[in-house]
Amino acid sequence: MKYRRFGKTELMVSEIGFGAWAIGGNAIVGNIPIGWGDTDDKESEVALSAALEVGINFFDTADFYGLGHSEELIGKIISPNRDAIIATKVGHRDIDGKIVLDYSAKYIKAACEKSLKRLKREAIDYYQLHSARMEHLEQGECIQAMEELKKEGKVRYWGLSLNTFHPEPEANFLIKNNYGDGFQLVFNLINQRATDVMKSASRAGYGLIARMPLQFGLLTGKFDNGANFKTGDHRTFRLTPDVIEKSRRILHENVWCKADELQLSKTSMALSYVLSHPEISVVIPGIRNVRQVYENTADLRLLETDLVNELDNLKSEWRSVVEMMEKLG
Repeated sequence: MKYRRFGKTELMVSEIGFGAWAIGGNAIVGNIPIGWGDTDDKESEVALSAALEVGINFFDTADFYGLGHSEELIGKIISPNRDAIIATKVGHRDIDGKIVLDYSAKYIKAACEKSLKRLKREAIDYYQLHSARMEHLEQGECIQAMEELKKEGKVRYWGLSLNTFHPEPEANFLIKNNYGDGFQLVFNLINQRATDVMKSASRAGYGLIARMPLQFGLLTGKFDNGANFKTGDHRTFRLTPDVIEKSRRILHENVWCKADELQLSKTSMALSYVLSHPEISVVIPGIRNVRQVYENTADLRLLETDLVNELDNLKSEWRSVVEMMEKLG
């Protein structure tokens, strides 16, 4: 495992981190699935332990993943390893079966205490506002709360998990005002909308977490013949047959042939592409079992510049797919 510095912070993070949304289990708010279907806690615990063994030291979760269950598992397995870096998020709530966004100082501070308890830590290494938008940032209360938590020693560093499709306004606001220490953003072979934000944030010294590097599994190739998602899996309404088929065609015509030439698996190709952008500090594929720990850390490499540029230039090919995904939410 190789490590990169997280922006201007003292954190040295593994190039591959552990995305811990899936291990939160089957969670539903009202009639909206917010998880990845049923999971086995024992299997999740073994996967977390295996991640440490292969050198993963960065674990990304949120208090909303499994409505706290993902944090509890990380607290049980990861927290005893004091060298492990734990990142979590705040701002999404389940109130009477409805998803509510709450970035008030009162809620952030109360939620932080609950996360610390579940994580079994005295301080959160990296605390993130979970998809806060401009209206919340401009109001200023959430920023003040994060700064106060940092001064109190309950948070070492903080940042913002950016909107999936339009990350620019919020990122530019924090960069302009020199708020926070990092960003989490979507960046992969399919969705490259964050490219400009990556460059400007990196120049300004922010650490960058790339989430969804495998685009909910599309970039592993396992949905080439369609998909049948279980109850409670949010991908049911995100990865429609049209999305899967259009993605499959572009990948087979433009990407998988390159992976074959390099003798890389589809997963390794997708992750290597993201890692080949030096602005990125850590990539967090979702992991739910030991097999995925090994698949997501195997045979990674920096791709040749010409190939990276060629894959970057597929934006026009992917535009209709990304627009379709945006409409689906």
